[in-house]
Amino acid sequence: MTVAAKILKYVVLAMGLFLTLGPFYWMIVGATNPSGEILSVPPNLIPGTFLVENFRNLLDNVDIFRALLNSVVITVTFTLLAGIFSAAAGYAFAKYKFRGRNVIFGLFLGSMMIPYQAMIIPQFQLFANMDLLNSYSAIILPQLAYPFAIFLMRQSMQSIPDSIIESARIDGCNEYRIFFRISLPMMLPAIGAVSIFLFTHQWNNFLWPLVALVTEDMYTLPLLLSILAGQDNLDYGQLMLAATISVLPIFIAFLFLQRYFIAGIAGGAVKE
Repeated sequence: MTVAAKILKYVVLAMGLFLTLGPFYWMIVGATNPSGEILSVPPNLIPGTFLVENFRNLLDNVDIFRALLNSVVITVTFTLLAGIFSAAAGYAFAKYKFRGRNVIFGLFLGSMMIPYQAMIIPQFQLFANMDLLNSYSAIILPQLAYPFAIFLMRQSMQSIPDSIIESARIDGCNEYRIFFRISLPMMLPAIGAVSIFLFTHQWNNFLWPLVALVTEDMYTLPLLLSILAGQDNLDYGQLMLAATISVLPIFIAFLFLQRYFIAGIAGGAVKE
């Protein structure tokens, strides 16, 4: 590679980095400045000293800690349960041979093509009849069988040699022990990748919580952000601070699971 090509490559990478991280930096800077300076021309890109004042105004305006607690409880519970169900379903599709296996798996994949908006009304009627609206269960239960997570776990489970499972059965291991003690530890990269997808999906979930949650004390962070953005006297400092708080958990989750992410995606590319 010539020197000119290397320079061009680094210029393109630097531009991509700027376009990716620039909005986040502007959001963080906006959280430290008063509302009137955030949309100034030219834009102010230097952190200010208004962070504490913005935080006080935010607490006076909305219950940010309650919304944060709701999001954490819903997202962590959903990620754990959906992760277990996805791993179990992926293991069954990959390692058990039963009639209609491919048809059922195809139906799972086909469900990904159905617009989620088309399922909102019947889903709302179902949960209303079960008296589960305006609760954590209403947000956690509908997508526990997440098709993409099942697909990724199934593809990754296929990389486990059948001989290992057969040897465990010959040694007297039951199916639960084979799954939890042998298969899952071998699938940690895939589980890490699936966990990131599930966590991000539920943390950013807006449409269904908007329909299913009624009282403000049950609102999650995306709903709280919509309230702040819809106020007549919009305070951009509060909005930027709330957005920063809502983004931080995703960054933290990715930092803890990033070493599994690439390996998990690569494992999901294994052919049957």
